[in-house]
Amino acid sequence: MPKPKDIRMDDLAPRRAPERPGALPHHPQSDKVLPLGEAVARFVRPGDSVALGTCLEQMIPFAATREIIRQGTGDLSLIGPVSDICFDQLIGAGLARRVMAAWVGNVMMGSAYCFRRAVERGEPRPIEVVEFSNFTLALALHAAAIGAPFLPTRTALGSDIVGKNPLLVPAEDPVGGGGPILAVRPLSPDVAIVHVQRADPRGNAILWGSLGITSDAVRAARAVIVTAEEIVSPEQIRRDPNRVAIPGIVVAAVCEARWGAHPSPVQGYYRRDHEAYADYHRVTKTRVSRAGGLWLLG
Repeated sequence: MPKPKDIRMDDLAPRRAPERPGALPHHPQSDKVLPLGEAVARFVRPGDSVALGTCLEQMIPFAATREIIRQGTGDLSLIGPVSDICFDQLIGAGLARRVMAAWVGNVMMGSAYCFRRAVERGEPRPIEVVEFSNFTLALALHAAAIGAPFLPTRTALGSDIVGKNPLLVPAEDPVGGGGPILAVRPLSPDVAIVHVQRADPRGNAILWGSLGITSDAVRAARAVIVTAEEIVSPEQIRRDPNRVAIPGIVVAAVCEARWGAHPSPVQGYYRRDHEAYADYHRVTKTRVSRAGGLWLLG
């Protein structure tokens, strides 16, 4: 009988299917701490698809969003279920060409005015809107995360989004003869940016509260930037293994960003800043002014 082989983490194949076009090898377990500006410059390129807001209404990576705006990285496709105003800010800055989402708005106040102007009047530039439901977007990211060619559902059959979204393909049940289904094709972001409570320098990240579709988004993406309220030691992460939702093996960069999700909430750190949402709503009702730029750029 052959002796069992000692297996190290670096010996393991990446979770992403190697035959998937454009798949990248996993990132080695090393120190990945970078300043946020450097991480964005290195991993977010013009024309990329970027997943944001994957925890739904909490832990939205606003610090990273504002850094993208500062650097002027444009022509982006934005992916997310409930993007809150981070999508609206990127749209208002003229940096988005496509939105792939279930909802875009101001979670406290209603309308996202920059999004509305882009859709209704093409200001500051026209954008393409690819509509999902929350569930079909989750399925598309999950399919990419596990390397599946599609995942079946019936939830969106009969809705207006079918026929307008190339990733939602009506089909017949190929196994049980159970009638029509919807085949949800995989969606692989070029970059996923997520905010967490704690991460170690290797990228292993602890988060709690509403995780939304974060686990699938980081495994579906070709690069992951983690912004964290705190960067802690690997020993501290290992003391709480059940809350490690993001393994360092998929993470390209870790950035310390205190208050990095403000004005959205981070459980255990700070609440939603209602006044900031109201101020943004007021400032952006008309076309983004100098005051709006100062709110974003400091």
